Amino acid sequence: MSTAYQQKSTVKEIEERFNQDVERFSNLETGQLSTIDAPLCLELMTEAAKSASPQAERLLDVGCGAGNFALKMLSKVPGLDCTLVDLSNPMLRRAQERVSGATTGQVETLQGDIREVELPENHYDIILAGAVLHHLREEAEWEFVFRKLFKALRAGGSLWISDLVVHDNPGINQLFWNRYADYLTSVGGEEYKNHVLAYIDKEDSPRSVTFQLDLLRKVGFKQTEILHKNACFAAFGAIK
Repeated sequence: MSTAYQQKSTVKEIEERFNQDVERFSNLETGQLSTIDAPLCLELMTEAAKSASPQAERLLDVGCGAGNFALKMLSKVPGLDCTLVDLSNPMLRRAQERVSGATTGQVETLQGDIREVELPENHYDIILAGAVLHHLREEAEWEFVFRKLFKALRAGGSLWISDLVVHDNPGINQLFWNRYADYLTSVGGEEYKNHVLAYIDKEDSPRSVTFQLDLLRKVGFKQTEILHKNACFAAFGAIK
């Protein structure tokens, strides 16, 4: 791992932080306060998933947190079998409780890193990855995970991502991070802005939308779609 990534949070440190945040992430309004347009992105992702895979039967929610993404998906396509994956066991237990009450389908939980958990191939109709892939580090890890998710989808299945992103041009990247800093100050003040930017710097290693779309096509996806982008956040996806 490169020196820059060696300074980032370990998987264990990320797990421990989310273990303490179950209540906050059980509420979309408070859990996603630091994310620009979080409710809109969630709505667009699940509507796009429904449109691309209207006969879906099986959902995989990567980095499911407390279950908000799976719950929203079930409101659009009821009765899905749901597989929930998360590092945090307390998050996973809360998600299982909430999702089990919202579907007549089976609910399976897998605790662990998406790089390590075993997934069946050609199995899922929809995969959702909300605010999770920015924890990947080296380019090889990104390709490995994208290829793994591609293999886990049935033909015609779709992957939808909502995440923190950077920009390839340094000047444009700085422009949008300045705008994000202004947004954080507007919702929580200077101290809140500094807190959020500090843990992003320590914990996250986001990539650009163009990098991810190129990589999705490289691993085999036939179509890619951009649903929304605002400053340092974007929602997009791909169809197998």
